[in-house]
Amino acid sequence: MPKLLKRLCIAVAFLAGSTGIALADFELNILHFNDFHSRIEPINKYDSTCSEKDRSEGKCFGGIARLKTAIDQRRKASDNVLVLSAGDNFQGSVFYTVYKGKAEAEFLDLIGLDANVLGNHEFDDGDEALASFLDNTNFPTIYGNALIGANSPLAGKMVEYVMKDFGNEKVAVIGAVTADTVELSSPSEAVLFMDPVLYLNDAVETVKAEGATVIIALTHVGVEEDKKIAAEVDGLDLIVGGHSNTLMSNTADNAHGPYPTMLTGPSGKQVALVHAYAHSKYLGDVTLVFADDGTLKSASGEPVLLDASVTPDPEMVKRIEEMAAPIQEKMDEVIAMASAAIDGNRESCRARECEMGNLVTDAMLDRVSAQGISIAIQNGGGLRASIDEGDITVGEVFTVLPFQNTLSTFKLIGSDVVAALENGVSQVEEGAGRFPQVSGLKYSFDLSLPPGSRTSNVMVEKNGSYEAIDLNATYGVVSNNFMRAGGDGYKVFAEKATDAYDYGPGLEDVVQAYLASNSPYKPYVGTRITEVTPKDTMAKGSEKTASASQMAKEDATAMKTAVDDAGRHIVKEGDNLWTLAEKYLGDPFKWGDIAKANPDQNPHRLEVGQQLNIPAKAN
Repeated sequence: MPKLLKRLCIAVAFLAGSTGIALADFELNILHFNDFHSRIEPINKYDSTCSEKDRSEGKCFGGIARLKTAIDQRRKASDNVLVLSAGDNFQGSVFYTVYKGKAEAEFLDLIGLDANVLGNHEFDDGDEALASFLDNTNFPTIYGNALIGANSPLAGKMVEYVMKDFGNEKVAVIGAVTADTVELSSPSEAVLFMDPVLYLNDAVETVKAEGATVIIALTHVGVEEDKKIAAEVDGLDLIVGGHSNTLMSNTADNAHGPYPTMLTGPSGKQVALVHAYAHSKYLGDVTLVFADDGTLKSASGEPVLLDASVTPDPEMVKRIEEMAAPIQEKMDEVIAMASAAIDGNRESCRARECEMGNLVTDAMLDRVSAQGISIAIQNGGGLRASIDEGDITVGEVFTVLPFQNTLSTFKLIGSDVVAALENGVSQVEEGAGRFPQVSGLKYSFDLSLPPGSRTSNVMVEKNGSYEAIDLNATYGVVSNNFMRAGGDGYKVFAEKATDAYDYGPGLEDVVQAYLASNSPYKPYVGTRITEVTPKDTMAKGSEKTASASQMAKEDATAMKTAVDDAGRHIVKEGDNLWTLAEKYLGDPFKWGDIAKANPDQNPHRLEVGQQLNIPAKAN
């Protein structure tokens, strides 16, 4: 803050104190969403496009028209409102597939964003598609820690930060995108990414020098990285995050944590952290109140569920229908039936064998098996939605597989196949999209081991049975062109593959054809992927392992034993595992310990009067 401004502030504070007048608090209202992923139309409970049946039954959520209604209503009700997008507006529906960002640009402009930050998916179609999006928007997009070279078409089209004046207050919005964008997407070589923490520390000093009195970090790095930012970047008041599709809430049963989550910065200053899930299902709404000395007095709010109670903006609905007309007939075409819902949930497909992973990898292998290909590997992050029971439409498949990836076939020796699997399970704890869904292959992994040495029991299918992989043998592999180019850390595909062909049919076309040939499709999971952990680490040479379900039972038994040292709790109205974990264990993020201690209870459906076992608090 400039010296003259400091003196003026001191003088005003002195006068207020000497006359008994208290300066008014400053209230700032922030509306935010993240990971919109082109969900221009409403979604169903599976985050896929809402059907007419769902619409008629009032079971749709979100969509840009509902988002506009909610934002407009909040703006009318309050002063000092900021509307922020935390990145990944691209990719995820047929609107992006057809319009390549032009639809997103038009509709996001209409809701009146004050600031937008880059997400990794903004680079999915290279610098050119993002540049076109920026040319068609009137709101500022923050490049933050992205270093844009002069030879990129993005040069000069974004801002480093946004500064908004609210009376005497200057609110700065700085930003950062995950440094893994180079691996996760397709930026040109003219775009580099700094470490978010290093960049944001510098950015705070920059905006302070410009007179900022409130500093917001608008990030697309994921909730765990946001916690690191809060702990290591001094001077922040609020972090508005995205990338991990995290729901923070004080009322939702499946919330990751409270909204806002209060953290402590390097100098002891309180920092509020908020996330609002994804896909336009929620509108985050947080209110910050600052004392006249700039101290954050309070942070409160709750994401607004954009359900049937929110009426979509009629003018925007009309425009959506106009843009949807040319593609709707094709997208509504029924290609198959599903005998049950096909789980493509993020939490499933990025951590374990999932139904959608089996469908997609089976379809990939089916298409190319006649070419001598015996193994299919698909990144879980490339599976973007579930499919509900009943009719399966072209549009639903596009929603699951929106990236227009093509099949890539190539050859790898067995040791490189194992290396690829090691990469895939190296970041399971972070929910990374590189998790490998497979067909023609089985493997186990152990998260207690360091990355690079987690896999075991890698087996390949041969003549209807499985045998141990031969590390020196050559195998035919099918994946997608993104992974083959080294995306999601699969550098072994880019560097070690031979006889590669990256221009096969579109993955969505392959899956559509497979579903049509296997209708009604029955989703399933089997034993392709098994999470294991040693039962007896003292037994030398032993390979005794336990399945994930066995591990859960053992953990629950241990937790029940620990309860004897702690106690029990009778559920009262308003209780949830977050508040109970904070009360009894001193940390709301330890709610999972209470869940494990009560294996017969649904942790997301606490009923008043039920008895919960409370494990002993660790010293």
